[in-house]
Amino acid sequence: MSSPQAAEAALALTEAHAREVAQGQRFEFGKNWAAFLSVLNDDRIAIASQSLSEKLGPLAGKALLDVGCGSGLFSLSAAKLGASRVVSIDFDPQSVACARELKRRYFPAMDSWEIAQGSVLDGAFLATLGTFDVVYIWGVAHHTGAMWKALANLPPLVKPGGQLYTAIYNDQGFRSRVWTAVKRLYCSGTPGRWLVIAVYFPWFFCTQAGVDLLLLRPPWRRYREYKKYRGMSMVHDWYDWLGGYPFEVAKPEEVFNFFRDRGFALKYLQTVGGRLGNNEFVFEKQQSYSSEPRA
Repeated sequence: MSSPQAAEAALALTEAHAREVAQGQRFEFGKNWAAFLSVLNDDRIAIASQSLSEKLGPLAGKALLDVGCGSGLFSLSAAKLGASRVVSIDFDPQSVACARELKRRYFPAMDSWEIAQGSVLDGAFLATLGTFDVVYIWGVAHHTGAMWKALANLPPLVKPGGQLYTAIYNDQGFRSRVWTAVKRLYCSGTPGRWLVIAVYFPWFFCTQAGVDLLLLRPPWRRYREYKKYRGMSMVHDWYDWLGGYPFEVAKPEEVFNFFRDRGFALKYLQTVGGRLGNNEFVFEKQQSYSSEPRA
C-alpha cells in the first residue's frame, strides 16, 4: 500500500477530513481514539480479543479487514488471535496513526498487518485490498454520511463462507433525530461542544449514579468495570457518542434484509431492545455477490 499514488490519495483524504471537521460536518474520532490509547492496557486488549473470538470463532490463519479501525484495538486483537493477515483502514488520519502506534508497540515485525488511510465509500480503493475471511466494521458505517453505500461496498470483500461483523445504531425514530441535532451542535464549534458536554456529562453521571444507588451498588464500580464491554472506556465512549457525526440509524430488520438480499445469512444478532445503542450482526456469505440484489 506504499506508493506515491497511495501517499497522494492519503493526502487528499486528510485534506477532506480537515475540511469536514472545520465545517462542523465531522467529529474527530481519531483524536478521541488517540486519547483512549493512554488508558489501553493488557486487560483491555484481552477483553477485546475475547469479544472477537466469542462472536467470530477462531481467527487463527484467517484474513481480517478492519474497516474504520479507530484506535486499532481490534486489529491488534485479531493479530494476537493469530490472524494470518490483518488490514486496517480508516478515513481519519489520527485513527490511522493510532493503529500504526499499536502495531509499533506490539507487532513491529508483522509484515502481514497492513495499515492504510482509505474510505469505505471508495469502491476503487476497496477493490485493491482483496478478499477476506472476516470483514469487521463495528460502529462505523453509520458515521460515514452514506451508510447504505458503505454497507453495499462490503459484500465483494468477503470470501464465500466468510463472515461480516457489523454494528449499526438503532433507529429510535424521533429520539434519533434529537440525537442527530445534539451531535451536530457538538461539532459546530467550541461553544457548541462545551455546551453539549456541560449538559450531558453531568446527566450521564447523575442518572447512572442514581440507578446504582437505588440498586445499592457502588457508583464507581460501573466505570471500573466498563472495560469488560469490548475493552472500551466509558468516558471516551461518551465523547464518541455525543460528538459522533455524521450519524445515521437503521432498524434491525432493515440491516437483515439488506444483507440477506446480497447472499448473506444471519449467524448472530444482539439488539438493544429498542433502546439507545448499537444492534450487532454477524453474517455469513452464502453465495457469490451480485450487484443486483434478489427481489
